[in-house]
Amino acid sequence: MPRERVPLEPLGTLGVGGAARWFVRATRAEDVAPAHRWCEERRVPMFVLGGGSNLVIADQGFDGLVLQIGLLGTTMTAASGDTLVTAGAGETWDGLVHAVVARGLAGVECLSGIPGTVGGTPIQNVGAYGQEVANTIERVTVFDRVQQALRSLDAEDCGFSYRLSRFKAHDAGRFVVCDVTFRLRPGTPTSTYADVAAHLQRADISRPSVEDVRQAVLAIRRLKGMVLDEGDSDSRSVGSFFMNPVVAEADRERIASIAGEPAPGFATGEGRVKIPAAWLIERSGFRKGHTDGAVGISTKHPLALVNRGGATAADVLRLATAVKRGVADRFGVWLRPEPVFVGFGSNQDVEFLTKAQG
Repeated sequence: MPRERVPLEPLGTLGVGGAARWFVRATRAEDVAPAHRWCEERRVPMFVLGGGSNLVIADQGFDGLVLQIGLLGTTMTAASGDTLVTAGAGETWDGLVHAVVARGLAGVECLSGIPGTVGGTPIQNVGAYGQEVANTIERVTVFDRVQQALRSLDAEDCGFSYRLSRFKAHDAGRFVVCDVTFRLRPGTPTSTYADVAAHLQRADISRPSVEDVRQAVLAIRRLKGMVLDEGDSDSRSVGSFFMNPVVAEADRERIASIAGEPAPGFATGEGRVKIPAAWLIERSGFRKGHTDGAVGISTKHPLALVNRGGATAADVLRLATAVKRGVADRFGVWLRPEPVFVGFGSNQDVEFLTKAQG
């Protein structure tokens, strides 16, 4: 039977939010179907909780059943020179990256230090420093709440795009991720991203191993407050709160004209370019270390909105809304948030934050 009134604030990296009306933890794939049926019979909503690293939970909590995914276990099998790595959705993501890098397998080394669990990676299409999980995912085992059965989805069935998938878009709430299989292989690590390349150059590493790149990424993320550390208030966040916007080349030139300096960016093809959201935020008046009561912007990175102690979800939304509005007013670019908003119902700030364009 589910437990009642379980606090959610300790289960999220941001450290805000109320209680779950009901709460149950799944430790086997077979535990998911009964939880779904329990909700169906009582006509209550269900929210699936992983590592809590990409959530903003409402101060009133969640008026339904929170299903925490605790499915563990990892297997590695040879497959025509590659290695198929299958991990339970409840495994910690960085623990898995550490394990595969230790075997010399390439493909996810640039995703080191990202908090959360394996189950969240296909939902967000987690990516950083030139890699994303869509490039290595072979299949995802899910419980389909519509068909009420376990299914195996190939990568092409997942609808991956930049920081997005069918699990987060049109099929949000339909699937519960139970495990993920990655196809990895020994080889040259990805070290082309500017920050990573510069770090390796300073360390005088000309031919990096996957472990070298992992350590470089971890060092970079620590400097930006993007590695969880209980002793560092700058890491009490959801990581990057906003995605890097992709705009037309003409918009990049317009933005540069407004800023009075060249706008950095990375070409994505078809005349479009990805501009760092952090650059836009700082040039809209929100510098590192900006404070607004109990919340603020990290002293290490302008993309991280942090709980400085005792913040509420309403505080976080207030600051996030101010940042998005500031960038929109100055540059005409509407930033998209990365985290999922849980338990808010009809909320003007959430509606504004998730709106694509004005």
